[in-house]
Amino acid sequence: MSSDRFQITHEQSANVLHFVLPATIDTMEIDGLIEAVLKQLTSRGEQGWVVDLSQVEYLGSSMLGLFVNMRERIRQAGGILVLCGMSPQLLQIFKTCCLERLFTIAKSRADALALAARV
Repeated sequence: MSSDRFQITHEQSANVLHFVLPATIDTMEIDGLIEAVLKQLTSRGEQGWVVDLSQVEYLGSSMLGLFVNMRERIRQAGGILVLCGMSPQLLQIFKTCCLERLFTIAKSRADALALAARV
């Protein structure tokens, strides 16, 4: 599955969700993006998931809420969610919101894939 803002591929027995998000994004576009991602997640939640944030400049509260929602859905289905590719700025956003305790965060995509494959 692919759109302008995200792409889902399958690598090493895990789903990889790669976001491409600019520093600013329209609210309507965010709502559509969230809906599209959750729709894809519903059909594949039981597997390992890697979210690659290497091409994301900023995350607002709506996207952070999406990640919390994704984590819960995947966890309830018996899967795992691993985040990777976070810039120091994104990592600081997660720390400021105390979300680094809630998520598994890997330094590299390879590390994230290894963690997600443990499902």
